[in-house]
Amino acid sequence: MSTIKSTSSLNESPLWDQLRQLTDARISLGRSGHALPTKAHLSFQMDHANARDAVWQMLDSESLIANLRSIRSDIQFQSLATAAANREMYLKRPDMGRSLNAQSRQQLKSADVGTQEIVVVIADGLSALAVEQQVPKLWSLLSHGLDALGFSFSPVYLVSQGRVAVGDDIAQALNATRVLVLIGERPGLSSPDSLGIYYTYAPKVGAQDAQRNCISNVRDAGLLPEQAVDKLLWLIRESDKIQASGVVLKDESDQAVLEGENHAQEASAFSLLPPKRSGDSG
Repeated sequence: MSTIKSTSSLNESPLWDQLRQLTDARISLGRSGHALPTKAHLSFQMDHANARDAVWQMLDSESLIANLRSIRSDIQFQSLATAAANREMYLKRPDMGRSLNAQSRQQLKSADVGTQEIVVVIADGLSALAVEQQVPKLWSLLSHGLDALGFSFSPVYLVSQGRVAVGDDIAQALNATRVLVLIGERPGLSSPDSLGIYYTYAPKVGAQDAQRNCISNVRDAGLLPEQAVDKLLWLIRESDKIQASGVVLKDESDQAVLEGENHAQEASAFSLLPPKRSGDSG
């Protein structure tokens, strides 16, 4: 009687080992007969379960606010909710996650928050896990970066059952010129903790995605907090120059960094030249 042999060993080589270090993607899993090896199959099931759990997990707003206040005690927070009364409704009716419920809308109207040039919204989105893990990591850099740009953004609004467009609803109610939404992204099988950052200049209810700039995959295994905040602050500065965001605002922050490094290298090289003496030509 013949036996089925595992061919997973065919993928066990130094080259594949090196490639696996560069990505969380499922590559070179091998096979056992016509199926995956048991270890790869169980790993897939575990990651799928983690992704589902991330979608259904509720945001612990109180713990998150306490965490963020320990980083910046001078910033106030307000909790709001959308028209989606529960998680099931939120998942089945995306439109209800894009607008505030009546109580939260009245809360905004009655609050005397002064003028906010930019509104910062933190929403659970499709992964509360991402919000709880990633927002505290970038909060100090982000908040001080907005301070440096001269923006008033307190209070910050925490929204449960929220989608990206709920930021437009909040900003319009407050007559804000800009809105920044930090939100949990749709979990992937290797990234249940990925945070998205959406920036919109001149937000209004009904704004299209083409009017926003998105910074995606903010997490330890993706775009690091320092990189995400640098990109965001660059986008905000550039959007103010053209008074727009979205497809008309191309993210050239990486090019700006390279040019800055080149200028610094040129300046450093120039500083190494001997001083010009009287009578030297050129």
